[in-house]
Amino acid sequence: MKHAIDPKIDCVFKALLGSEENQNLLIHFLNAFLEQELAEPLVSVDIINPYNDKEFLSDKLSVVDVKAKDSHDRFYQIEIQLVSYTGLPERILYNWTDIYSQQLKSGQNYSLLRPTYSIWLLAEKLLSDDSEYMHHYKMRDEQGRVFSQHGGIWLLELSKFNVSQIEREDQRWLKFFKDGEQLNDSAVLSNWMSTQEMQQAMNTLTAFSEKEHRYFQYQARQEYLRQQRTMQLESEEAKQREAVALREKNIALQEKDIALQEKDTALQEKETALQEKQAALAEIERLKALLRQ
Repeated sequence: MKHAIDPKIDCVFKALLGSEENQNLLIHFLNAFLEQELAEPLVSVDIINPYNDKEFLSDKLSVVDVKAKDSHDRFYQIEIQLVSYTGLPERILYNWTDIYSQQLKSGQNYSLLRPTYSIWLLAEKLLSDDSEYMHHYKMRDEQGRVFSQHGGIWLLELSKFNVSQIEREDQRWLKFFKDGEQLNDSAVLSNWMSTQEMQQAMNTLTAFSEKEHRYFQYQARQEYLRQQRTMQLESEEAKQREAVALREKNIALQEKDIALQEKDTALQEKETALQEKQAALAEIERLKALLRQ
């Protein structure tokens, strides 16, 4: 390719999985990750928010996730996230509940609700205490019994994906998104890239690389995301500094309270000692008075 293209950049990501011409890639991606969830493979979906390159050229705040619905009215969301931050788990859960709850219009019955499947590709590590790269969340009780079969949330941590031997289609997609920027469109591709879907995905990267206006679009999005990541990191660092300053202030206040308590205790002890001394002097005077009598 003329230029290296990272499939994780949002405009490329959405062109790959959210455009009508690549609808078969979206179906293949969903089947790869939801094979155990769906009674039968998906054969068609309707993309709710299809990719439009003009949107990305003119609107830096374009919706960049991919939303789709199948013939059973089940909803699917796929999102790429380049930076992990403190509030990301809450955002992921909120997005799922938002899509799920928006199915109902005023007055409609809860029985009309259909499963919602949310898949997040995370470029950075989110769960530092877990070495697994794939996580599937459902509503369960403490014994692991599922409360509802209405979908779930999948987290795919690309930084943890280090499978050398690709054996499944979901692994193929993960490797593509993780290593796609290092790939090229030469006639000789790695064995794991030899499928029809991977070659079609590479054609999408090539389009961004070779077509001037799409490459400029890619560069603009990359720069915009770089700025957003920088601001986000600075915001996180500022919050951490504020938290540290607040902790230090609280510690200082606690130490001040302890010092005041110690001072009060010392004053009370001094007062007690003074009262005891006065009582002792009074007793001496009483005894002297008795002797004089």
